[in-house]
Amino acid sequence: MFRLQTTPESIIWAVREIRESVDDLLNLLQKKELYLPYLSQITSESRKKEWLTVRVLLREMLGEEKEILYTSSGKPYLSDNTYQISISHTKGFVAVSLHPEMKIGIDIEHISPRIHKIRSRFMNENEEMNLNKEHEETHLLLHWSAKESIFKMLGEQDVDFKTDLHINPFHPVLNDLSRFSAYETKTEQQHRFAGYYLANSLYVLTVVYYLCATIPK
Repeated sequence: MFRLQTTPESIIWAVREIRESVDDLLNLLQKKELYLPYLSQITSESRKKEWLTVRVLLREMLGEEKEILYTSSGKPYLSDNTYQISISHTKGFVAVSLHPEMKIGIDIEHISPRIHKIRSRFMNENEEMNLNKEHEETHLLLHWSAKESIFKMLGEQDVDFKTDLHINPFHPVLNDLSRFSAYETKTEQQHRFAGYYLANSLYVLTVVYYLCATIPK
């Protein structure tokens, strides 16, 4: 399964199912020698497949291979700085988003009832009040995923998902790309965010970007 999308803001994002073996994934890449030293440091077979699938997906998105490096805090970036990049993975899938200039954040989560057990950690009172009861599990996962995407963009430590990150009310739409908005109260700038989401029977995915510097009064 592969899905590629470009938004009006020139955000490119894609999702790919992790289905090949490590050897098969390597055979889909040209720069095998470049990747082997990194792979030798990864002991988990599933983690190796995630790592390689990200590179395969990036090649499928751009038509060429790009080297992904990481900052000391673990944030990914392209060695040639042609795009801002964000990466996420979940059970059986990887997701990548790109933009030539804007900082972006992406998150993907597989559908799981476990989200109900941790809702008190990230859902604030207003979000709970506006939760859609018909699609409660999906709506909870979308809130969690959106906050994960925002967290990646902020680059701040000690962010409280419940009190610092706020998702504005939205009605969850299934199986179609839709929009949401959010803001944060962790920093002095109190950034606003716009985002896209996709929810289906396998996963939810969110992509966010900065809208403007301050929230409305």
